[in-house]
Amino acid sequence: MSRRLLVLGTRNRKKGLELSELLAPFDFELKTLLEIPESIEVDETGDSFLENAHLKASEQARHLNQWVIGEDSGLRVDALDGAPGIYSARFSGEDATDEKNNRHLLEKLGEIPLEKRTAHYVCHMSLSNPQGEVLIDCEEYCRGRIRFDYEGSGGFGYDPLFEVVEYHMTFGTLGGSVKKVLSHRSRAIRKFVPELLGVVERGEWPIPVAPTE
Repeated sequence: MSRRLLVLGTRNRKKGLELSELLAPFDFELKTLLEIPESIEVDETGDSFLENAHLKASEQARHLNQWVIGEDSGLRVDALDGAPGIYSARFSGEDATDEKNNRHLLEKLGEIPLEKRTAHYVCHMSLSNPQGEVLIDCEEYCRGRIRFDYEGSGGFGYDPLFEVVEYHMTFGTLGGSVKKVLSHRSRAIRKFVPELLGVVERGEWPIPVAPTE
């Protein structure tokens, strides 16, 4: 029997591998946009993680005529009224890099004491059918706080500054296996997969026809 093709609307290989591991037992073939030359760039013009995830899912799905997962994630810092939020990837400007974003975040927080540097990562995932209709929305969080200085070289983005308080360690030092359990994205994926299987079980995603020779 043919496997169901599911497109993850990102060019980030790490995100693709994370989801592939969870979907492997359920006869899905997952591809990222790196593997689909005809995919398009979707402008993230939404005002929330939900709106951007919807755009990434529905516009790509209609263009490719495929089932597509849209994912949008970022960091919200309480002392900065939720910034950088949906602008996490470009917090320090159009030429932003992880290093520049982290430096900019530390500058913004200044000498605010540690107990007031609370923050949380957000991940929103949406599933669109080929017609551009969003059928699933899942959102999850990982709460912590922002250190005064970098610790660890693991992960990406703000991970060297983001401390999981219960562990007294940043995502940059916790390692992949621990982060896989605790992270906002892993939590969202674990919530998303049962919803996805429900779509299949309800018959909203027909069994694909096996290719003929």
